[in-house]
Amino acid sequence: MKKVLLTGAAGFIGARVAELLSAQNIKVIGIDNLNDYYDVALKKERLNKLPKDVEFHHVDIEDKTALKEIFSRHDFDVVFNLAARAGVRYSMENPEVYMTTNAMGTLNLLECMREKSVKKMVLASTSSLYAGQAMPFTEDLAVNTPISPYAASKKAAEAMAYSYHYLYGIDVSIVRYFTVYGPMGRPDMSPYIFAEKILKGEELPIYGDGTQSRDFTFVDDIARGTILAAKNVGYEIINLGGGNNPVDLKTMIGILEKYSGKKAKLKYLDPIKADMESTWADISKAKRLLGWEPKVGLEEGLKALMDWHQGR
Repeated sequence: MKKVLLTGAAGFIGARVAELLSAQNIKVIGIDNLNDYYDVALKKERLNKLPKDVEFHHVDIEDKTALKEIFSRHDFDVVFNLAARAGVRYSMENPEVYMTTNAMGTLNLLECMREKSVKKMVLASTSSLYAGQAMPFTEDLAVNTPISPYAASKKAAEAMAYSYHYLYGIDVSIVRYFTVYGPMGRPDMSPYIFAEKILKGEELPIYGDGTQSRDFTFVDDIARGTILAAKNVGYEIINLGGGNNPVDLKTMIGILEKYSGKKAKLKYLDPIKADMESTWADISKAKRLLGWEPKVGLEEGLKALMDWHQGR
């Protein structure tokens, strides 16, 4: 890789991918629409921390004209598509924008790639597609029963990417992320919310009884796996997750309490129908195809998260 397009460059994972690519002397053209799903100041803070050689443009992947202009001025080796509307619960309130960004936005990128003969896409997807499947989740599961508009829109993006692989020979790596956390994370994710509220002495909202569990994965590991997925594979779906037994929310809260020195105040609420009870990645394919496995354990990662919150 010499030059890449990175969508979602101001996002939690995207910004870290940009940093790691730049460290490998790869030219990064980053785009992001800087939407206000969560505090735009945090997105700008991430952008301000990027290396100076990362070129940023305020562009929305839904704007095909603007995308074509970007593609006309650059010859990309790889498109990393990390731009997406994220969040299961918010997708129930605004399903339309999830389809226009996650599905149509991906189609716009694939069309630009076809027109400019760009032959490699790394598409960020989600473990939310595995709802109702047997664990640990393997990539060969059918995942035809998405239980949220978010998951459905990501399934649509995956399917469209396959069509362009089949028709036009675009090489596609789809990386399905499992509950990514770490410093400068998304404020709608439970690790961020819990760390912040523990420090402020506020009540922590627990939807359900707190036994629901996740395969938490540190952001640096996810970013590293995303870049490794730029190798030619044909068309492959690859899980990027912690790969260990899933950890329940109460255990995670206990670790955050340990590193904050404060006791959490739990507030139990009714479960949300679109939430998954548990996630657990089988990462054997990532190990085999990419030589990837996570390096940062949950204790180390949550300590880094809490240290960042305490330093704000």
